[in-house]
Amino acid sequence: MTDSETSAVVAQEGEQPAPSHPWANLGPEHFRLLRLSPLPVDRHTGTRPLRFLQFGRVERHSKEQSLLRLSLQLPGQKVRKEQNVLELWLDHRAKEARFGPDSGLSLEPQNRGLGRFLLAQAAAWAKQHCAHYSLESGPLPSRDALNDEARARRDHCLKAQGFSVDYQENQLKAQYGAARLSALHSDWNAEKVQFIEQLDAAQMLQLADQNLQEQDGQLRKQRERLEQFKREDGGLRFTIACLVAFCLFQAGLLIWIATH
Repeated sequence: MTDSETSAVVAQEGEQPAPSHPWANLGPEHFRLLRLSPLPVDRHTGTRPLRFLQFGRVERHSKEQSLLRLSLQLPGQKVRKEQNVLELWLDHRAKEARFGPDSGLSLEPQNRGLGRFLLAQAAAWAKQHCAHYSLESGPLPSRDALNDEARARRDHCLKAQGFSVDYQENQLKAQYGAARLSALHSDWNAEKVQFIEQLDAAQMLQLADQNLQEQDGQLRKQRERLEQFKREDGGLRFTIACLVAFCLFQAGLLIWIATH
């Protein structure tokens, strides 16, 4: 092999991407149902009706690392791969933790309490394994603070869960952080997001089916009454037509008698 061929092979090897982490593409293994309570219309995020989501989680452990990945799936709606995902990585050698993904937490639907819910679930898991670990701070995406209301909502969510928010460069760039994982809070606004057990979900479906049957019966009765009114209306129209014809006949007869 010539020197040029050897250089080409080395260059090709250098261009190959680094192998991804074996846990990078793990999918959820455990699932639960979530209920999002209906909320008043928001002028920025629009309507906020009753919705149901699937909450998934997966975790892995080794001597060096641990991973918790939480995800949300919406029925009938597709989101990008990096959306609706929250990760918490633990480095047992350095006794440090960091949140992911690197692109930041992006949720859909917005302004429904899901951010606090995911952070609370991660905090509860972390306290079970390594509450004394330090937390690596990270930047907050600017897309979460497009206006003052969105920035205030994001900061309230983080501070309510025990994070600190530090701003730089005239409120344009911010970082989140916490001294220890033990400083994070594992509670969330349960009026906005609730777990739904299988039995409760089955009962809700049963009640919905009963309501549909009752409404179908009411619609059937309304259709029968409407058909009855149509028949009565047809009979009345025929009677009126006969009366009009009789009156015209009587009028014509009177006119003929008066003229003859």
